[in-house]
Amino acid sequence: MTYRQKLLAVSAALLLLLAPQTASQAAEPIKIGDLNSYTRLPAFSLPYKKGWQLALDELNAAGGVLGRPLEVISRDDGGKPGDAITAANELVSREGVAVLMGTLLSHVGLAVSDFAKQKQIVFLAAEPLTDAIAWEKGNRYTFRLRPGTYVQAAMLAEEAAKLPAKRWATIAPNYEYGQSAVSAFKTLLKQKRPDVEFVAEQWPALFKIDAGSTAQAIARAEPDAIFNVTFGGDLVQLVREGSLRGLFHGRDVVSVLTGEPEWMAPLKGEVPEGWIVTGYPWDAIKDPAHQRFLAAYQAKFDEPPRMGSVVGYVTLKTIAAAMDKAGSTDSEALVLALRGLKIDTPFGPIVYRTVDQQSTMGTFVGRTTVKGGVGALRDWTFRDGALYLPTAAETKKLRPE
Repeated sequence: MTYRQKLLAVSAALLLLLAPQTASQAAEPIKIGDLNSYTRLPAFSLPYKKGWQLALDELNAAGGVLGRPLEVISRDDGGKPGDAITAANELVSREGVAVLMGTLLSHVGLAVSDFAKQKQIVFLAAEPLTDAIAWEKGNRYTFRLRPGTYVQAAMLAEEAAKLPAKRWATIAPNYEYGQSAVSAFKTLLKQKRPDVEFVAEQWPALFKIDAGSTAQAIARAEPDAIFNVTFGGDLVQLVREGSLRGLFHGRDVVSVLTGEPEWMAPLKGEVPEGWIVTGYPWDAIKDPAHQRFLAAYQAKFDEPPRMGSVVGYVTLKTIAAAMDKAGSTDSEALVLALRGLKIDTPFGPIVYRTVDQQSTMGTFVGRTTVKGGVGALRDWTFRDGALYLPTAAETKKLRPE
C-alpha cells in the first residue's frame, strides 16, 4: 500500500469514527425549562402540562426544531417565589436550558421574570395575569401569553356597564393578581359608567378565605352587584357560603376566570346561574383550529381540555416558532424573534406585541350555567385581546423599557 493509500485509509477511518459523534451532537435535544405550581394548584397546572406534552409530541414528530428534538425539563415551583427562583437557577445552571416557560401565580411569575432579566434568558410567562409583568416591571427577556388583568377586566367592565347596578362591592385575594384586577375593573367601569360607586371591598388572604365572614361583610353594604376575583378553593367556599346566606340572590355577579372548566369542576351542580364571567366553552367552539386541537387532546388523554391545556399547548408552540424564526436558541436572537411573532392557536391567530411583549390572545365572555350536572358557559362570545389592550402610545407610558 502506497503512502497516499495509507493516508486515505486513515482519513476514512477517522471520518467513520467522527461521524456518529457529529450526528449525535446534531441530534442533541434543545432543553426548555418549565416551572409551575403542580402541587399547589393541580387543577390548572396539570392540564397545562398535558397541553405542552401534546405540543411536544407534535413538534418532535415533525422533526423537532432546528433539526433537533425538544426536551422539556419540568420543576414544581410550589406556588412560592423563593422555590421558583431555586428551581429556575437549577434549570439554567445545571440543566443548561435555553428558555424558561410557565408559572401560574402572579407573584411567582414576577420573581421568575426578574431572574430572567438578571440571567439574560428568555422567559415566556404562560399564565400569570398581573400586568406588572408586561408593563411596570416588564423587561427585555420576559414575554407573556395570556390576557392579563387589564384585558379581562376591560371585557367584563364592558358587560358590567350594561347592568342597572350602581352600587358595587369587590372580593379579591390580597396579592398582586387580586389587587390589579380590582384596580383595573374599577377604573374601566367608572370610565363607562361615572354614576357607579364602590361601597365595599373584601381582601381575603390567598387560599385562606373566611367565606362566611366575607359574605356577611359584603351583604351589610347592600351592593347591587359584586365583582369577584377569587378562584380555586376560595371560589368554592365563597359560592357555597354566599349561596347559603343569600348573598347572590337578586344581585349581579361579575367574576374573573370563573367560567374556566378547572375552576367550575369542583362545584359541579353548585355552579351559580347567570354570573358574567371569562371562561372557556370547550365543548361548543366550532372553529376548525379548535376542533383539531380538541380531537388531538382527547385522543391522547381521553379527557376534555381545560383552559390550562390550551395555555400549555400554545406556550411550547410559541417557543418552537420563535426558535425556528430566529434560527437559533441564543437569547438575544429569541427576543428579536418573539417581538412581532405571529402564530396560530386553538383560539385563532395571535401576535406578540413589540411594545410590551404581550400576546394578543383573547378569551371568552359569557354567563355561567349548569349542563349535565357540571358547570358550563352560555350566551358566550369570543373577545379578541388585541381590541382591549392599550395602544402603543399608552403602553409606552406604562412600561419603563
